[in-house]
Amino acid sequence: GILYELYDIISDRKEKMPEGSYTAYLFDKGIDKILKKVGEENAEVIIAAKNREKTEVVYEVSDLIYHLLVLLVEQGVELGHIFNELKSRR
Repeated sequence: GILYELYDIISDRKEKMPEGSYTAYLFDKGIDKILKKVGEENAEVIIAAKNREKTEVVYEVSDLIYHLLVLLVEQGVELGHIFNELKSRR
């Protein structure tokens, strides 16, 4: 549920581009900025996991998931596509 809710919020921000929205800022800056943030968050997850900081892992993985959802919306990939792919790998 929460992933769909967040995906919908991100989609709405892309459509409406509200002033002051960080999500709208990412869409405005384009794919390079979005990919840079995905890479940064990925590195932060790695560092948190290496340091065995559970609360930091939770925080950084949450950031990574958010930025991945922004990337999915930018690319026109729906969550159902991801879920179907994961199901096919069982």
